[in-house]
Amino acid sequence: MRSRLSNLLLVVFALLALSSCRGMKSEKPPIMPQQNMAFQDRFNAQEENTFFADGRAMRTPVEGTVALGKMRGDNVGFFEGLDESGNYLVESPVEWTRDLLYRGKDRYDIFCSVCHGGTGDGRGIIMTGQYGYVPAPTFHSDRIRGLPDGEIYSAIANGVRNMPSYATQIPVEDRWAIVAYVRALQQSQNVPEDEMQQYDVDLASLKEEFRIAKEEAEALAAARAASQPVEEVSASRGEGLYTMYACQTCHSVDGRVLVGPSFQNLFGSTREFEDGTTAMADEDYLYESITMPAAKISKGYINAMPAYDYLTDGEVNSLIEFIKTHSEN
Repeated sequence: MRSRLSNLLLVVFALLALSSCRGMKSEKPPIMPQQNMAFQDRFNAQEENTFFADGRAMRTPVEGTVALGKMRGDNVGFFEGLDESGNYLVESPVEWTRDLLYRGKDRYDIFCSVCHGGTGDGRGIIMTGQYGYVPAPTFHSDRIRGLPDGEIYSAIANGVRNMPSYATQIPVEDRWAIVAYVRALQQSQNVPEDEMQQYDVDLASLKEEFRIAKEEAEALAAARAASQPVEEVSASRGEGLYTMYACQTCHSVDGRVLVGPSFQNLFGSTREFEDGTTAMADEDYLYESITMPAAKISKGYINAMPAYDYLTDGEVNSLIEFIKTHSEN
């Protein structure tokens, strides 16, 4: 009796197991006892909705209405960083307070420091070259210090060159807070000596400490370089660096004029500069242009290139060899 009952139970379980196997893939969704709003009566973007005459589920705003928080009125300066003539505002329309600067620092550290660095020197963590980004410019050049506040605001809101717009991530008030903090960074890194003399600061001692620290750093770098194997210097390595450091974004190799001069026939050519002087584009000139681009600004171009003074001699010379391959001189 027990054996027959066991066999009957076995058959029942087998039938249940077989009934759960459909033998093919089901086009129906799996059974979900807990729906948790997984399925709703809603429309996806660009989906058709026959309820409306035009068949569109996505509706345009009602005429004459403004979305909450989007009312701008005539306050173009606050929202666009422009004056009534369409020029950049020289000064921020927002009052600079301690709270504003701290807010700007907080937002800057989150959104800006990864590229522009903690002090605004353009040495952010992703500007090392391995990510293929064009290094961000330093905020401490004469050109950037001379920009009106509205232009810095516009760069945050609209983007500039390779920098994307942060309008969807940073509200208007926070953009002006970042502008204020950038100005604070510029002042902290560029205090005139006569102004520092007004305070109880031993400038001579600071300069000596800086000189010693610089010499120690240079000695350490030289010792490390001496212990390393001889670096390869080749045009092929330079071509890889040209791509790695995204040089192609600003410098073409086919004569096209981009942000900076083309590498085509650059080596051996005569360069004319903004101050009216000229120079031959030899190895020394190219080395200086890569490591200290602000030293000589070619006529017709702006000083937008950051300094690649952190590259090794082998890397710089490889880039020079690569440039030579695109010159007939």
